[in-house]
Amino acid sequence: MNFKKTILCIGAGYVGGPTMAMIAYKCPQYKVTVVDINPERIAQWNSDDLPIYEPDLGEIVKTARGRNLFFNTDIEKGIKESEIIFVSVNTPTKTYGTGAGMAADLQYWEKTARQIRDCADSHKIVVEKSTLPVKTALAMERILTSMNNGIRFDVLSNPEFLAEGTAIKDLEDPGRVLIGSRETPDCLKARDALVEIYANWVPKERIITSNIWSSELSKLVSNAFLAQRISSINSISALCEKTDANIIEVSRAVGMDSRVGNKFLNTSVGFGGSCFKKDILNLVYICRSQGLDEVADYWEGVVKINDYQKERFILNMLSAMFNTLAGKRICLFGFAFKANTGDTRESPAISIAGRLAEEKADLIITDPQALKNAMIALSDVNGEIDYVKDPYDAAAGCDAIAVMTEWDIYAGLDFEKIYKSMTKPAFVFDGRNILDHEKLFEIGFNVYPIGKPALTHF
Repeated sequence: MNFKKTILCIGAGYVGGPTMAMIAYKCPQYKVTVVDINPERIAQWNSDDLPIYEPDLGEIVKTARGRNLFFNTDIEKGIKESEIIFVSVNTPTKTYGTGAGMAADLQYWEKTARQIRDCADSHKIVVEKSTLPVKTALAMERILTSMNNGIRFDVLSNPEFLAEGTAIKDLEDPGRVLIGSRETPDCLKARDALVEIYANWVPKERIITSNIWSSELSKLVSNAFLAQRISSINSISALCEKTDANIIEVSRAVGMDSRVGNKFLNTSVGFGGSCFKKDILNLVYICRSQGLDEVADYWEGVVKINDYQKERFILNMLSAMFNTLAGKRICLFGFAFKANTGDTRESPAISIAGRLAEEKADLIITDPQALKNAMIALSDVNGEIDYVKDPYDAAAGCDAIAVMTEWDIYAGLDFEKIYKSMTKPAFVFDGRNILDHEKLFEIGFNVYPIGKPALTHF
């Protein structure tokens, strides 16, 4: 079959895989290939057991795979054959050297840029899909053109704005698609080519174009603003517990102010995921490197409040359960950082589990999708940890349940049955405020929500 365009994505992770699957699904006239250095991951993309869980992703992959969507490990061939190359490699926070703990680690990105340069034998449009520090496109341009071999590379920025758990919905009906470019005639032409792809299903008014530096910075700032709202409401939840106010009522009142809005005002044990903390710390590092210490301090406070919220949750558990957790069985309901995903990166459950193990509690972990990743995340944690798929089996014989993830299944469980199977007194610590606290109290539980007065029998 003759395809109108050939598209390559380097990186088959949480962004690259679903994004390319949607492009292939919506644009059968384009050949879309996803490559990765990890053969096991590619094998999973070619199977019925995909490497990531997202509602409806499996059906979209099955529809397009083999028709115009392909997964393989031949990166060099993909670069040579493609016209448009999306770079969607991992950009974790540095763990070494200058900027350790804050700056983005660009080693994988740079290796990919050099590989594109070395393998390309014709003009390429290179699209930054990974979250990158502002001005990274300039570095990519310098690497790509350093051979001076006459091959033209037009670098664009096209940051993703996906929320895990709703990624397919976000891709199919995005609030906006942002494409940044330099203002040269060649780059503007390349930008139009990318606009043309998205315009196959995204209304033109939602496709925003900007200069490339604004596009790179917008991704970091968007995540910083969202995380800021979560930390803001979480900080108020602590005050609510001290003053007998109800955080749900406060959130509702604040959210009805049209200037504020009601999104991201649900309090919890803390935010997680691969983006928020990483992007905020990256923003902090950039601000400090520009001498903007006051701005850096402001945004760093968002992360500190998130860490404080997780530690506060543990201290509340310790205080409620008679100041010792040693030898007590505690069941974590959920381990993914949010519902409808198996992703555990930066999940609050990781630090909560680690702290509980430090207090010598015995842990039972249950989650519909994230048990494999939970085992990996806690592989270095010392202590008794069991992984049980069924929440009823997991809770049996436990002293306490701690809700870590807002899976719908947990709100619909038979808690009378669960209560009968647990050690007494039985405790529920609702880190997501998704349960019926009054009903749990009537059953016999001692209930500790976030940002609301506890309901106890003593």
